[in-house]
Amino acid sequence: MVTEISTLKHSLQAFAGLDEDDFNLSACFWHCKAYKKGEYYNKYKSVCKYLGFITSGVFRSYIIDEKTNEEKNVFLYTVNGFVVTFKSFINQVPCDYHTQAMTDSSVVYIGIDDLLDLYKKSHKWECFGRLLAQEAFNVSIDRTESFLFKTPEERYLYLVNNHPGIFDTIPLYHISSYLGIQGPSLSRIRKRVSEKGR
Repeated sequence: MVTEISTLKHSLQAFAGLDEDDFNLSACFWHCKAYKKGEYYNKYKSVCKYLGFITSGVFRSYIIDEKTNEEKNVFLYTVNGFVVTFKSFINQVPCDYHTQAMTDSSVVYIGIDDLLDLYKKSHKWECFGRLLAQEAFNVSIDRTESFLFKTPEERYLYLVNNHPGIFDTIPLYHISSYLGIQGPSLSRIRKRVSEKGR
C-alpha cells in the first residue's frame, strides 16, 4: 500500500504538478484493489464510478461485434497510467464497452464524488481534472486518427513506444485486435521492424 501510494504521488506530481500539500488533501480518498486476470474493472452498460491508477498489470477496453460476436480491443491501459472509461466516469452515464484486467493487476483508485470534491477545494486538483480530460481526448483522437492516417507498421511502432514491454505481457491476438491487423500481418511487421533495427 505504501509503495503504491508513493508511486501514485510521484506520478501525479509529474502529470499535474501536485505538491505534497495538494496530494495530502486526497490521501484518504485513494484505495488499493487487486484484480485477477479476466476480472472486470467496469462492465458494458454499467456506470464507471472510479478513476484507477495502475501499479501493476494491463487492462483493456473492448466491444463485442454484434454480427460476428468477436471481441475487438479499443483501448489498452498499462502500468503508471490511468484506467477509466472516461465518458462514463465524467458524465456518470452507462459505458459503451467492457474494461477488463488482462493479467493479474493492481490499481489505486478514487471515486468520482471524492475527485469532484477535490476540484472544489484546490486549484491544482482542478487543473488535474482539466489535464485528465485533455489526456482522455488526446488518446481517443490518436486512436481514431491512427486508423485514418497511419500504416499498420506505424500503428505497431506507436504501440511499442507508448506501451513498452506489452508484447511480453499479453497474447499477440489481443495486440492484433487492438491494432486492427491480422496475426500473420503482425508477425511480418514485427520481423521487418526487427530486421531494420539490426
